[in-house]
Amino acid sequence: MDRYYLDAVIGLLLEGVGDFITQLLTLPYLYISIFKIKSLPLTLAIIYNSLCDLAIGMIPLGIGDMMDIFKRSYMQNFKLIDGFIHGDRATISAVNKKAAITVVLIVLMVVVIYILVKLTIVLMRYVLSMLVWLL
Repeated sequence: MDRYYLDAVIGLLLEGVGDFITQLLTLPYLYISIFKIKSLPLTLAIIYNSLCDLAIGMIPLGIGDMMDIFKRSYMQNFKLIDGFIHGDRATISAVNKKAAITVVLIVLMVVVIYILVKLTIVLMRYVLSMLVWLL
């Protein structure tokens, strides 16, 4: 997704739902972290990375999709899982130390996503009302 910018392209082509669709591709990462590695801090880190990617992609008018090119959440999640599988002490330690703050950041990202959804709805209503007014 990150290598060929598919996340940004799908988000741009399917404005409004593309970002949610691309988040389905995070499920394999979550499966591995929950059922194979069995690490709650790793799972929280993956969820946080995915929510950040979703929030960025949801910024209206294609701005978020352009910014999504620089947010490499799939690559970050892959590196985290790879670090846990290969026993990289630095990666494991960093993820474990940040577990508590990650929970707080996840809650904040959910609030940001809620606000972005509301903003998108308001913006779409405004655009539709302008189109009806022009016609």
